[in-house]
Amino acid sequence: MFSGLADASLEPIAKVSNMRRVPRGSIVVRAGDKTDFVYLVLSGSLKVLVSDEEGREVILSMLGPGELFGEMGVLDDNPRSATVVTVVPSDLIVIAKSDFKRVLQENFEVSMFIMRNLVARLRTADRKIESLALMDVYGRVARLLLEMADEVNGEKVVNRKISKQDIAKMIGASREMVSRVMKDLHLQGLIEETNGKILLRERLETV
Repeated sequence: MFSGLADASLEPIAKVSNMRRVPRGSIVVRAGDKTDFVYLVLSGSLKVLVSDEEGREVILSMLGPGELFGEMGVLDDNPRSATVVTVVPSDLIVIAKSDFKRVLQENFEVSMFIMRNLVARLRTADRKIESLALMDVYGRVARLLLEMADEVNGEKVVNRKISKQDIAKMIGASREMVSRVMKDLHLQGLIEETNGKILLRERLETV
């Protein structure tokens, strides 16, 4: 986020930033709460979710290192639109709302980062709507894995820890159906699960 800034520009930002270590399973922000802070993920993994009165959850996205959350409420002064929960212990940079607004006003590079971040989030939402409307569960699982994968030594690998239950909540399917799809993908040689990671084969893109 701040990689393009000179040291002189970074100093005032560093002065208003705090680092917080958050245990696994902790609620960092809750839907409906007042927006007071913006968060940047240094390490770990978090899920962004919404739920209804009966406790049913839908996971909107998974967050990892380098990703930002909480900025929407800063920009439109509305309450939190979703709840964010840590999947594993996570390190976060925390910036107060008033300080973050001042950073945006004084640093064009940071403002551009925020705009790119919001555009990327909108594109992801568009793809998710398309998947739910046009793809079967196999296609939705395959697309989600491909979107979450990182390029490692020429191979696509999902490094983030994600359960089959969470995958189900992200694509609008049951955990049992996701388990069957993952098993089928494994038997077809399209994915390989090992040491908490998921290795994707090239042919998965054709599913």
